[in-house]
Amino acid sequence: MPSRDSKPVLIPPTDWYRSFSAAGLRNPAVHGKLGHWLKLEGSLTRALQLRCRESFRVDILREGFARPTLEEARTLGIPLRQNAWVREVCLNGDDTPWVLARTVIPLATLAGRGRLLRNLGRRPLGAYLFSNPEWQRGPFETGLCHRNCNAQPLAARRSRFFSGHRALLVGEYFLPTLIH
Repeated sequence: MPSRDSKPVLIPPTDWYRSFSAAGLRNPAVHGKLGHWLKLEGSLTRALQLRCRESFRVDILREGFARPTLEEARTLGIPLRQNAWVREVCLNGDDTPWVLARTVIPLATLAGRGRLLRNLGRRPLGAYLFSNPEWQRGPFETGLCHRNCNAQPLAARRSRFFSGHRALLVGEYFLPTLIH
């Protein structure tokens, strides 16, 4: 994602709001250029690919079994101490990091056909979810990030995806390089 000389940008702690307007009351900046991305329907991956002039790339930052945050576990309705498959990636357009994404997949979702979710590699999760009609997206939440530096995301969005009794949580954190 970044050059060899810089540290990777990390996903900052985030306060989540059930509506875009509630987040906008806390930070009016979400109503600017950022608002387009926060409210975008459909596949973010596809929208980013269309914005590219030359190339789109997924860099895996970390992936494996890990404990979700307390808040993520509650949102997914899984036991607080249970591990899940956690995938963090950077979506790059034209060799520029645009979006950090964090996906939390409960163990129950990984059973059966869900095991494919552990083997995406550098393929975007969005391409899998939106090409698979059994997956449906729930409502968006808007997040305001607690930044430690200007390179970190200002805001994010997340939603749960459902397929029958299976669910997963996708958070998308918009980097300043996408907005400017």
